[in-house]
Amino acid sequence: MQRRKVLEAGLATGMGLGSAGLAWGQAPWGRKIILGQSVPLTGAASEIGLAFAAGAKLYVDAFNGRKNPAGWTFELRQFDDGYDATRAAANARKLLADGADVLFGFVGTASADAGAAVARSENAIFFAPFAASDALRDAAHPNVFHVRPSMADEAFKMVRHAATLGQSRIAVVAEDDPMGRAGLAAVNQAIGELKLTPLVASAVVPVNSDKVDAAVATLLKAQPQAIILVSLFNTTAAFIRKARKAGFGGSFMCFSVVGIDPLFTALGNEIGGVVVSQVVPSPRSTSTPIVREYLALLESTDQSPSYESLEGFIAARALAEAVRRAGKGFDRARLQAAMTAMTDYDVGGFRINLRAGVRDSARTIDLVTIRPDGKVVR
Repeated sequence: MQRRKVLEAGLATGMGLGSAGLAWGQAPWGRKIILGQSVPLTGAASEIGLAFAAGAKLYVDAFNGRKNPAGWTFELRQFDDGYDATRAAANARKLLADGADVLFGFVGTASADAGAAVARSENAIFFAPFAASDALRDAAHPNVFHVRPSMADEAFKMVRHAATLGQSRIAVVAEDDPMGRAGLAAVNQAIGELKLTPLVASAVVPVNSDKVDAAVATLLKAQPQAIILVSLFNTTAAFIRKARKAGFGGSFMCFSVVGIDPLFTALGNEIGGVVVSQVVPSPRSTSTPIVREYLALLESTDQSPSYESLEGFIAARALAEAVRRAGKGFDRARLQAAMTAMTDYDVGGFRINLRAGVRDSARTIDLVTIRPDGKVVR
């Protein structure tokens, strides 16, 4: 809770700042590039949204605080959408109307879909959504750029891991929302690609709820060896706890969107053995240059390192690199072209592909687990 209060206090100063700029945010001292972000600072996914937003703000503040010979600065405007797609769409329209040059870092599948639709209608760039549906990765969305790999990539890694362990009987529990449905589809796609036995069972549960008893009964009746969860941390924790109480002794695997830190908070020492997919390096991996940079900046804050915060930091840095490549005097078309060309960008020892297709096997996805003492291991 203390960490949440610190993040909220730090982000409050960045919400809705500034007045509408001129085209491309021209400022008297040089070009100001305005990034508009709609993110759940409250609501079901607030722990994830706060961390992701804080990581992005950490990079932007550091960038603006040092001398930049190119002469530009960033302004990050962060609006709360409460994990609600309608509010995210309204935020996207307001941010663009008030001068945002790029829509950045929307969190949540439904919110990302809504924001991308607004961006497309306004011919705007939509950059680094968190947990966007794989549908936003096809050629019909040339203005959408992804820092994280697809849900299909994560599903493929988890399903292949289960198969390697001889766990052919796989079940899925998914929240009843676009994220859950996208994850379930991704798992089915991975099973098909790997030519494995179809799912033995699947169940849909309410979003951010502990009403999972019926789903537990349905899945355990099918006797799965592994259960993949496409849900936020509250639902995930409730399902794992109740499934174990009902006698399930198999393995649990979760998509990265679960939020590994809040999941640990929710489960405590019961988290032992739960596998979580991760799409960025460990936020404590000092052997990775981008993580060292991130941790060095964190030292002057009250924030704790997290996967979600690091992802926000990486996303902001990748955007800054795209601006640099676009060159002095660029416009939106040149920025989009620069992003399109960033198909193998090394951001401090971690490679990203902004125009990845639905399947991008070149990306590194880690499967990690948390020991009861809180230590994350690969």
